[in-house]
Amino acid sequence: FSSIKTIVFDKTGTLTTGRFRISRINTSEDPQYIRSLIYNLEQYSSHPIAKSLVKELEAFRDTAFAITWKSIEEDKGLGINATDSDNNLFSLGSFQMVKHFHDDHSHNLYLLRNNELIATVDIDDEIREGASQLVSVLLSKGITPVLLSGDLKANCEKVARATGIKEVYYEQLPGQKLEIISRLSRNGNTAMVGDGINDAPALSKANLGISFGNATHTAISSAQVVLLQHQDLMILLRALEIGRMTYTTIRQNLFWAFFYNVIAIPVAAFGYLSPMVGAFSMAFSDVVVIGNSLRLKIRNIRNR
Repeated sequence: FSSIKTIVFDKTGTLTTGRFRISRINTSEDPQYIRSLIYNLEQYSSHPIAKSLVKELEAFRDTAFAITWKSIEEDKGLGINATDSDNNLFSLGSFQMVKHFHDDHSHNLYLLRNNELIATVDIDDEIREGASQLVSVLLSKGITPVLLSGDLKANCEKVARATGIKEVYYEQLPGQKLEIISRLSRNGNTAMVGDGINDAPALSKANLGISFGNATHTAISSAQVVLLQHQDLMILLRALEIGRMTYTTIRQNLFWAFFYNVIAIPVAAFGYLSPMVGAFSMAFSDVVVIGNSLRLKIRNIRNR
């Protein structure tokens, strides 16, 4: 933490709240049927967007459109595919799923039936509290904030403008995120902040992986630091300051330990220090080191 030069942020659920809602569904079919399909597909996904949509569409749990899938599989970073009892294939995911035969990438989700587009879905999200303030403080500390997301260019640039982040990578698959983290890490110690399954490889690859207490189990197990007070992003600054203060304390302890021994050992070797006084002095040096460390519990931790 004390030597981080770059902090890479995921967008969804990190810089934004991750509480999504459907703003518009574009389809020529029954909108209720489309909403039911979205619910029945997304309830099998672990993505933050999927969890929010399932919560929003809970009323479609037991409707006439309810579907029992014969098979269902999530394709990480792309979407989810399912087959019903009549062997119809339904797919719901990002533009990456349809880019080979559809050139409109302005929507968040694309719903396909037997590889034919039947609906597009637009979704709204909101910036997390403290995100812009966090970026401002990081810049003042000489730390470069980076936005790295699998979301659309327009959505990523919107969040970047709102928070003040200049370096943005959008529509990135998990493998591409790894490559970017590797490149940034070669230029200086890099931290990755994320909370989703898709972020797990990048969290492991970064010099320091940071996740949240409400993140997926995969993200938590891939991170070295877990922030339990996840509601306000400013907690990251507290963690950063704690890391720097801890490193400073370690250096202070090493200085006093070496300073004491450099003076005391020659004095004892030449017989000018009795064993009793030497034992007392050694114990006292331990007390000094421990006492200096315990100061971390009472020191004022600044967020700026």
